Amino acid sequence: MNVYYLAYLSLGVIWGTNFLFMKWAAEWITPLQIVFLRVVAGFVPVFLYALYKSQFNVAHLKNIHHFFIMSFLATTIYYYCFAQGTALLESGIAGALSGAIPIFSAIATFVLLKEEKITGKAVAGIGIGLIGVIIIARPWESGAAGLDINGVFYMLMGSLSIGVSFVYARKYITPMNIPPAALTSYQMLIAIIAIGFFGDLQGIGNIQSDGVALLGVLVGLGLLGTGLAYILYYVIVKYLGAIIASTATYIPPVVSLLIGAFLANELILVSDWGAMLLILSGVFMMNKK
Repeated sequence: MNVYYLAYLSLGVIWGTNFLFMKWAAEWITPLQIVFLRVVAGFVPVFLYALYKSQFNVAHLKNIHHFFIMSFLATTIYYYCFAQGTALLESGIAGALSGAIPIFSAIATFVLLKEEKITGKAVAGIGIGLIGVIIIARPWESGAAGLDINGVFYMLMGSLSIGVSFVYARKYITPMNIPPAALTSYQMLIAIIAIGFFGDLQGIGNIQSDGVALLGVLVGLGLLGTGLAYILYYVIVKYLGAIIASTATYIPPVVSLLIGAFLANELILVSDWGAMLLILSGVFMMNKK
């Protein structure tokens, strides 16, 4: 298997496990605190690696405005919305809704990249995918039978944010040819500083009450889901392109639903599985030449 497609597959599986880790952590700390811990845990090993490889360069600072935008789109907003959405929904459902990422990425590509032309298949794929999202959200149900609409909203906003970031990275970040570990370090450091100064971190130590949840945040979300995932993300965008990179999100909905149903004993409806297949079918159609 091509090493870049192996990175693609690994990224999808890592992202798919993140929802369960966020759900565990949400029992003890706030979504913003989850984001802070995972980014700090992901930053340290990546920073040390980039430092060891001498990947940092003062000349990179001329692009700091792009690093701020990527940090906002692909770290702070993305992670916060997903943590908040997962706290309000079953982890499997939250993961299934993340299948909307390539839909938003495709829309952003057609809007922001003039060289990309929208096709009839792409429009049909977007429509099919959105139908799947609506079926999972079940807006016609209310009360105990329905999903928390706020949770659905946060998941869609997080999907929009990371979807747009794929396109932004392709247009502005990839041409810089900055090593992935350095890019990841800049992006995460900005998020750490922003949350550390302006976020409410009181009570963040409560996560220590649950060793499994703590390990999930630091290793599952931090080391793997943030540090390693970002490096894989930039490698895939660079060598496979923004659209292909965004389709790595085919995998997390499947992984998260399987984990939710068989490991976390969550209630996953038959309609949820069908909706996930609709989303993935729509994404496949969008990318079919």
